[in-house]
Amino acid sequence: MVDTPALEDPASPDISHENPAARSGWFGHPRPLARLFTTEMWERFGYYGMRALLTLYLTKHFVLGDHAATGLYGGYTALVYLTPLIGGFIADQYLGSKRSVKFGAILMAIGYLTLAFGGQPSKPFAVIDGQRYEVQIDNFRDRPTSAANEQRFIVQPGGERLKVQGNNDGSLSLLAADGHVARNVPKGGMQDESEKSPLLIAILLIALSTISVGNGFFKPNISTMVGALYDQGDRRRDAGFTIFYMGINLGSILGQFFCPILAEWLGWWAGFSLAGVGMLTSYMLMQFDGGRLDGFGETPAREGGDKALVIYGLAILAIPVFVFLFMNLMNSPEPEPGSGIVGYVMSLSLMGKLLFGTFLLGVPGILGWSYAKGSRQEFQMMVAAMVLIVFNVVFWTLFEQAGSSLTLFADRNTDRSVFGLFEISAPQTQNFNPIAIVILAPLMSILWGVLARRNLEPSIPVKFSLALIGVGAGFLFLVLGAQFAGPDFKIGLWWLAGLYVIHSIAELCISPVGLSMITKLSIARVVGLMMGVWFLSISVAQYVAGVVAQFASVETVGGQVTNLKVSLDTYLATFTTIAWIAIGAGVLLFILSFPLKRWMHGVK
Repeated sequence: MVDTPALEDPASPDISHENPAARSGWFGHPRPLARLFTTEMWERFGYYGMRALLTLYLTKHFVLGDHAATGLYGGYTALVYLTPLIGGFIADQYLGSKRSVKFGAILMAIGYLTLAFGGQPSKPFAVIDGQRYEVQIDNFRDRPTSAANEQRFIVQPGGERLKVQGNNDGSLSLLAADGHVARNVPKGGMQDESEKSPLLIAILLIALSTISVGNGFFKPNISTMVGALYDQGDRRRDAGFTIFYMGINLGSILGQFFCPILAEWLGWWAGFSLAGVGMLTSYMLMQFDGGRLDGFGETPAREGGDKALVIYGLAILAIPVFVFLFMNLMNSPEPEPGSGIVGYVMSLSLMGKLLFGTFLLGVPGILGWSYAKGSRQEFQMMVAAMVLIVFNVVFWTLFEQAGSSLTLFADRNTDRSVFGLFEISAPQTQNFNPIAIVILAPLMSILWGVLARRNLEPSIPVKFSLALIGVGAGFLFLVLGAQFAGPDFKIGLWWLAGLYVIHSIAELCISPVGLSMITKLSIARVVGLMMGVWFLSISVAQYVAGVVAQFASVETVGGQVTNLKVSLDTYLATFTTIAWIAIGAGVLLFILSFPLKRWMHGVK
């Protein structure tokens, strides 16, 4: 989930000079850890509860279409992982971690509650041969799970309704009331559009922008406060972060379980409102801490007075800037056929150009500086770090299909029945990842420890390569399951669960060591800059994940696919391609791991 905190080197000496069990605290840890654990748990409850619903909300309520919805989702998650770079700096220099967390919590709560004002669903229409036709939906259910008996009709100019029937070749048949085919539409001959309220779209984008800005203040600084609980070298720090990490996963499990339930029972507004309640709970825990957090994350002493009000004002002014970026993203044209890489780059949204441009200029720029200013050993270590950062982009690009293409796959082509007893919703399938993390993380930790004692623990580059191969293997496992799809072109739930388990194992190979690796390999003078590049790589990966999900886009009418065979074939083709790309990248990195290990000069 890209949420694993950086851990201190286990080899660092214990300079705490006391038995942790003898200290009054919370399970042998400083008592404030309990408050921070709970605060983060409720924040993750809100974030992942909202995220589980977002893609389906965009495709079903706003009828944006797969291409626009997954692109917007990718842009949103990219900003979520980019803004902490700025929020962390502001907290360090001006606000302090505590005030930053509180301000971020307020903004995020406002954002989630704003999402609840979705209004009436968009009115779908279809464009065939340049002519617009109204689309009517019988038995429409504006919920994460559509009604099984939904039917879509194209309304002719004279008022006749033609039922839409998707064919296995991707074409559409429009059926008259007596069942005969009144018209055939070739594959790609119908465009799925909708009448969207400009006001409701503006509310949607303002909500996403507010959450993105708030997350920048909250996310990096709650972890900073956890680190501040321990003196330098205190060996309890790793265990403390592990406990904190369990709070992250517990919150995500609960959020992805309960928010979709309320969205199913009462409507989208209820699911997003529950996410907002979780975020407000997180704020209340920080605001009314009973003095438990006194002395932690306080405002740094600076000359010139308190800049808090100025910073809060600038943060609020950043919201319309983000809205503009989202609007530009939604309105970016698709590249012209045959225009090549140049045409693709030119068609990128402004957000994409900024992310890619910064990353592509930053990586060689830092390496050039390292070559000029650092020693030969420092330069080699920086090269190793940059290579791993590039492969990190590949991993998270494919791993983060969970909230977009895999959620749509769960909705459309997965039999979500659990042993025939009950059915879970598509958003709830995302819970397989955090549940697997909670179960497997201790086992993986034990495994690495056993291998380390025998001098067999894989190097960091090898762990990265195993992660890439693992994420590819997960997609291939799902593709294998499709061979057993039923006549309804849906695969069993446990094949999708298996994908998430394999992906969780892959995540545990890369996520816990990433931040720690950067701090160890970077030249001391630019370690902060390298941390920024690391998070920038994750942000780029989130954006590209949205682009990759667009390749799995399926033609829809009124937000629903018309033929499940076509959608299954489309998903399988995309998942097979990215699986082999991931495995190929993993094999390449494994080959490179041998020189990289030498260039890391003993860093483990």
